[in-house]
Amino acid sequence: MPLSLPADPTRIRLSSTVEVNYWCQTLNCTETRLRNAVLAVGPLVADVRAYFAR
Repeated sequence: MPLSLPADPTRIRLSSTVEVNYWCQTLNCTETRLRNAVLAVGPLVADVRAYFAR
């Protein structure tokens, strides 16, 4: 089943289960890792990608 695109493709909304699932699959990470990254660097996808690249 294809994933629904997020409402704002530049931000990660942790309050949306659909978007959390989308970003976990897109970024190849667990929900816990995604939530920790957003807590560390904020909701911008570019910042989260950079965080994961460290």
